[in-house]
Amino acid sequence: MERATILSSLAASGTDTAPQQLTELAAELDIPAVDLLVVAGHPVPAELLPPERDAKVMKQFAYRVSHCDHSQLAALEDFACSLPRVAAPGPIEQPTSPSHSPARTGFAAALNGLIRNRGFAILDLPFMGLSLSTLYGMVSRWEPSPHRRQQLRAVAGPLGWTLPDLFAVADEPYSKEIRPVLHCRHLGRVFAAAVPLATAQLIETAEQADLLSAREDHGVWQPVSQGFATECPDFS
Repeated sequence: MERATILSSLAASGTDTAPQQLTELAAELDIPAVDLLVVAGHPVPAELLPPERDAKVMKQFAYRVSHCDHSQLAALEDFACSLPRVAAPGPIEQPTSPSHSPARTGFAAALNGLIRNRGFAILDLPFMGLSLSTLYGMVSRWEPSPHRRQQLRAVAGPLGWTLPDLFAVADEPYSKEIRPVLHCRHLGRVFAAAVPLATAQLIETAEQADLLSAREDHGVWQPVSQGFATECPDFS
């Protein structure tokens, strides 16, 4: 069975699939097991969620990592994986917007779960070319819209998902001509590698990102990273 069919089927009726089976399938598909649990509509055990981290540090971490190119992202992923895992004081409690309640079912709920699995709130995500109101709307509802493909193109990379896989989960037709907007999955691989890290380790990783990218610190959130998706080897 093609992976697109598997993923779309799990998104539609995955609650009938046992968590152990999902974990085994995730290994075969090279997708984090916590993500496949979310896609299938299962709760994620607290011990598998990221620890609580400082929100300001999370935002700065995501921003600074987004200035790394592909070779730098690979080195940064290795760096994050090399850091020791420390005992977490408790899992993340994801902040939400008072005017946008996250959906409980469907792709909007899955998308919110994928963001939470990486320890992010909406405000922590790197610049993706989408407004905050759009991002909050995406995790509150997922309705027919001419903008859906553009939105998926924007969020797939920071989540570490390939475009075909995320399109399958969203039940949206995918074609090989579709490319990421600003960031490809290699940025998201660093965010996934950093999931177990504590606040101090995120600061250390962000400093390493600056050393690798030689990003000039302007003291403000400008200029935003425009990403390196056009150079992604997935589309060469």
